[in-house]
Amino acid sequence: MMSQMPQQAAPAKCPSCAEPLESGDLFCGACGYDLSAVPAAPQDHPTLTMGAAGVGSSGVDWPPPEPESSGKPAAPHLPTDLPGTDSGGTQLPESPHGSPASPPPHGSPVSPASGVRFDRPPEPDEYPLQAPDPRVAASAAETTELPKVCVACRAGRVDDDGYCENCGHAQPRERDHMEQEAGPVAAVSDRGLRHHRNEDAFAVGHTALPDGTPASLAVVCDGVSSATRPDEASMAASRAAVEALQAALEQGTHPQQALHDAIVAASQAVNALAEEPPSAREHTPHQNAPACTIVASVVASGLLVVGWVGDSRVYWVPVDRAAPAARLTEDDSWAAQMVAAGLMSEAEAYADERAHAITGWLGADAYEVEPHTASFKPDRPGVVVVCTDGLWNYAETAEEMSEIVPADAAVRPLHAARVLVGHALDGGGHDNVTVALLPFPAPPQGAGSA
Repeated sequence: MMSQMPQQAAPAKCPSCAEPLESGDLFCGACGYDLSAVPAAPQDHPTLTMGAAGVGSSGVDWPPPEPESSGKPAAPHLPTDLPGTDSGGTQLPESPHGSPASPPPHGSPVSPASGVRFDRPPEPDEYPLQAPDPRVAASAAETTELPKVCVACRAGRVDDDGYCENCGHAQPRERDHMEQEAGPVAAVSDRGLRHHRNEDAFAVGHTALPDGTPASLAVVCDGVSSATRPDEASMAASRAAVEALQAALEQGTHPQQALHDAIVAASQAVNALAEEPPSAREHTPHQNAPACTIVASVVASGLLVVGWVGDSRVYWVPVDRAAPAARLTEDDSWAAQMVAAGLMSEAEAYADERAHAITGWLGADAYEVEPHTASFKPDRPGVVVVCTDGLWNYAETAEEMSEIVPADAAVRPLHAARVLVGHALDGGGHDNVTVALLPFPAPPQGAGSA
């Protein structure tokens, strides 16, 4: 069974007038504020230390993590020890029914009994319209005064109608290749070489906490191809999540709680897409509701916070490559469940054709969404890699990801994101590819790629 939401508890101070409160108070004695409306402090996972101790305090009056049920604080962990937790602080379930999930019948995208969803519908080996090479897009972005160059022949100019004047090749749609910088954060998304459209989406941003310290954030979503309108689902989820994150951080909400709530907001945005008129459903009566996965990260005041539902990932890559890299998330997938249950090795599970069957997603046909979140305190500078499986399929382990992340990624995140997308395309580009990079610690506002 999936864990339940934690019981609410009265905060230490009144959220309205900041007067001290007694344990068990239901109303503030000073202003009469209804304390039952205040959400509980985050109980996802205690803050973990990456490396040595000695990280300075955050400088923001965030509530401390809830203590363990035994009353003892959790022992420090390495990031590679992260078991994966839900918002109740419990281990990830093997399946909604307590046993490893079974794959659905062949041809069925969702198995209601197991909660497993296959996101690999049959598709042609090639599509006539090739995705743009991000390195070409990079040169075009850096020299905006030059005309657009055809992504097919690399020579002809592109006319106003989107066709090459030399070879006549139709150019990719705007969604096929997207790039964005937001202060020190950058992201790139590409359709890849096999898919007919880009079903990934991202949203990045940076803001300031109430005490003026900077905060960086990135959200990456991967549309479920077996569902209807997966591109709309990923876009709606990423936008809703980043808007909720920015608003909460600017109000001083603890980033772990803010990230949990942002994923819930993203889930509601995807659910709303299923509320379409009956006439729209007549054209696709057998399609599932729009769905996507989500992964996000916040870097703020010495904390690195991650949250996710699905199989997109977050990696930690230190600037000093002599220090170990780490994967900070656990997949909601068939393969991960097989490994967790001890039924297969990681190599065997991910080599299976059912490996990418997801067991968690956002959408109206999903089980009750329980976002997974965790916090870390790195003791050295580095870069946070937030990506879909379109990238990590070509660099699965933390060590492999560390090898392909450019050494200057923390100071040139947009360039590094282009390099990572290029790595996936060079590897075959079998899926949409999206990656966002956040330097740690968050540099002052106004900093960007060199």
